[in-house]
Amino acid sequence: MDYVQQRVAQAASSTDPSSTALFTPLNALLLSVLLYTTYTFLLRPSPPPQLPKEQPAVVFRTFTPRTLLPYNGENDMPVYLAVRGRVFDVTRGRNFYGPGGPYANFAGRDASRGLACGSFDEEMLTKDLDGPLDKLEGLGGEEMEALRGWEERFEEKYLVVGKLVAVGEEGKEE
Repeated sequence: MDYVQQRVAQAASSTDPSSTALFTPLNALLLSVLLYTTYTFLLRPSPPPQLPKEQPAVVFRTFTPRTLLPYNGENDMPVYLAVRGRVFDVTRGRNFYGPGGPYANFAGRDASRGLACGSFDEEMLTKDLDGPLDKLEGLGGEEMEALRGWEERFEEKYLVVGKLVAVGEEGKEE
């Protein structure tokens, strides 16, 4: 039996299990995954923070009904609408005033009469773009009060970017 014990002891001393068990292909794979994950989440520098794009400056300008019409939100244009002679940039509310929105027919137009009457019908819009502006004649006290309420909401939420004048009055000062 001495011989068997001697051979077992000799075999055990010639192969060190700690040296072969550590360097297996599986351990090498796990080590590489661990190193990659550590680098990805902890050591790799993050990209510099991006500041939001600055909106182009809006210059206060004078619009006529025809020059206001293209500002209806189509073709990546901003969305403007006029209320009682003041033009508001309602682009932030594009989902309401832009294409497909419930108030889309007011985009690029004078929305005063429609907002006062609470109507989205095409009859509320001025048909003659080269004619005089709507003087809002025939509106009652409740309708004018509703229009003032809309105007106050627009003043709180949106920027005034211009004024609406009739064709031929562009250069006249008030």
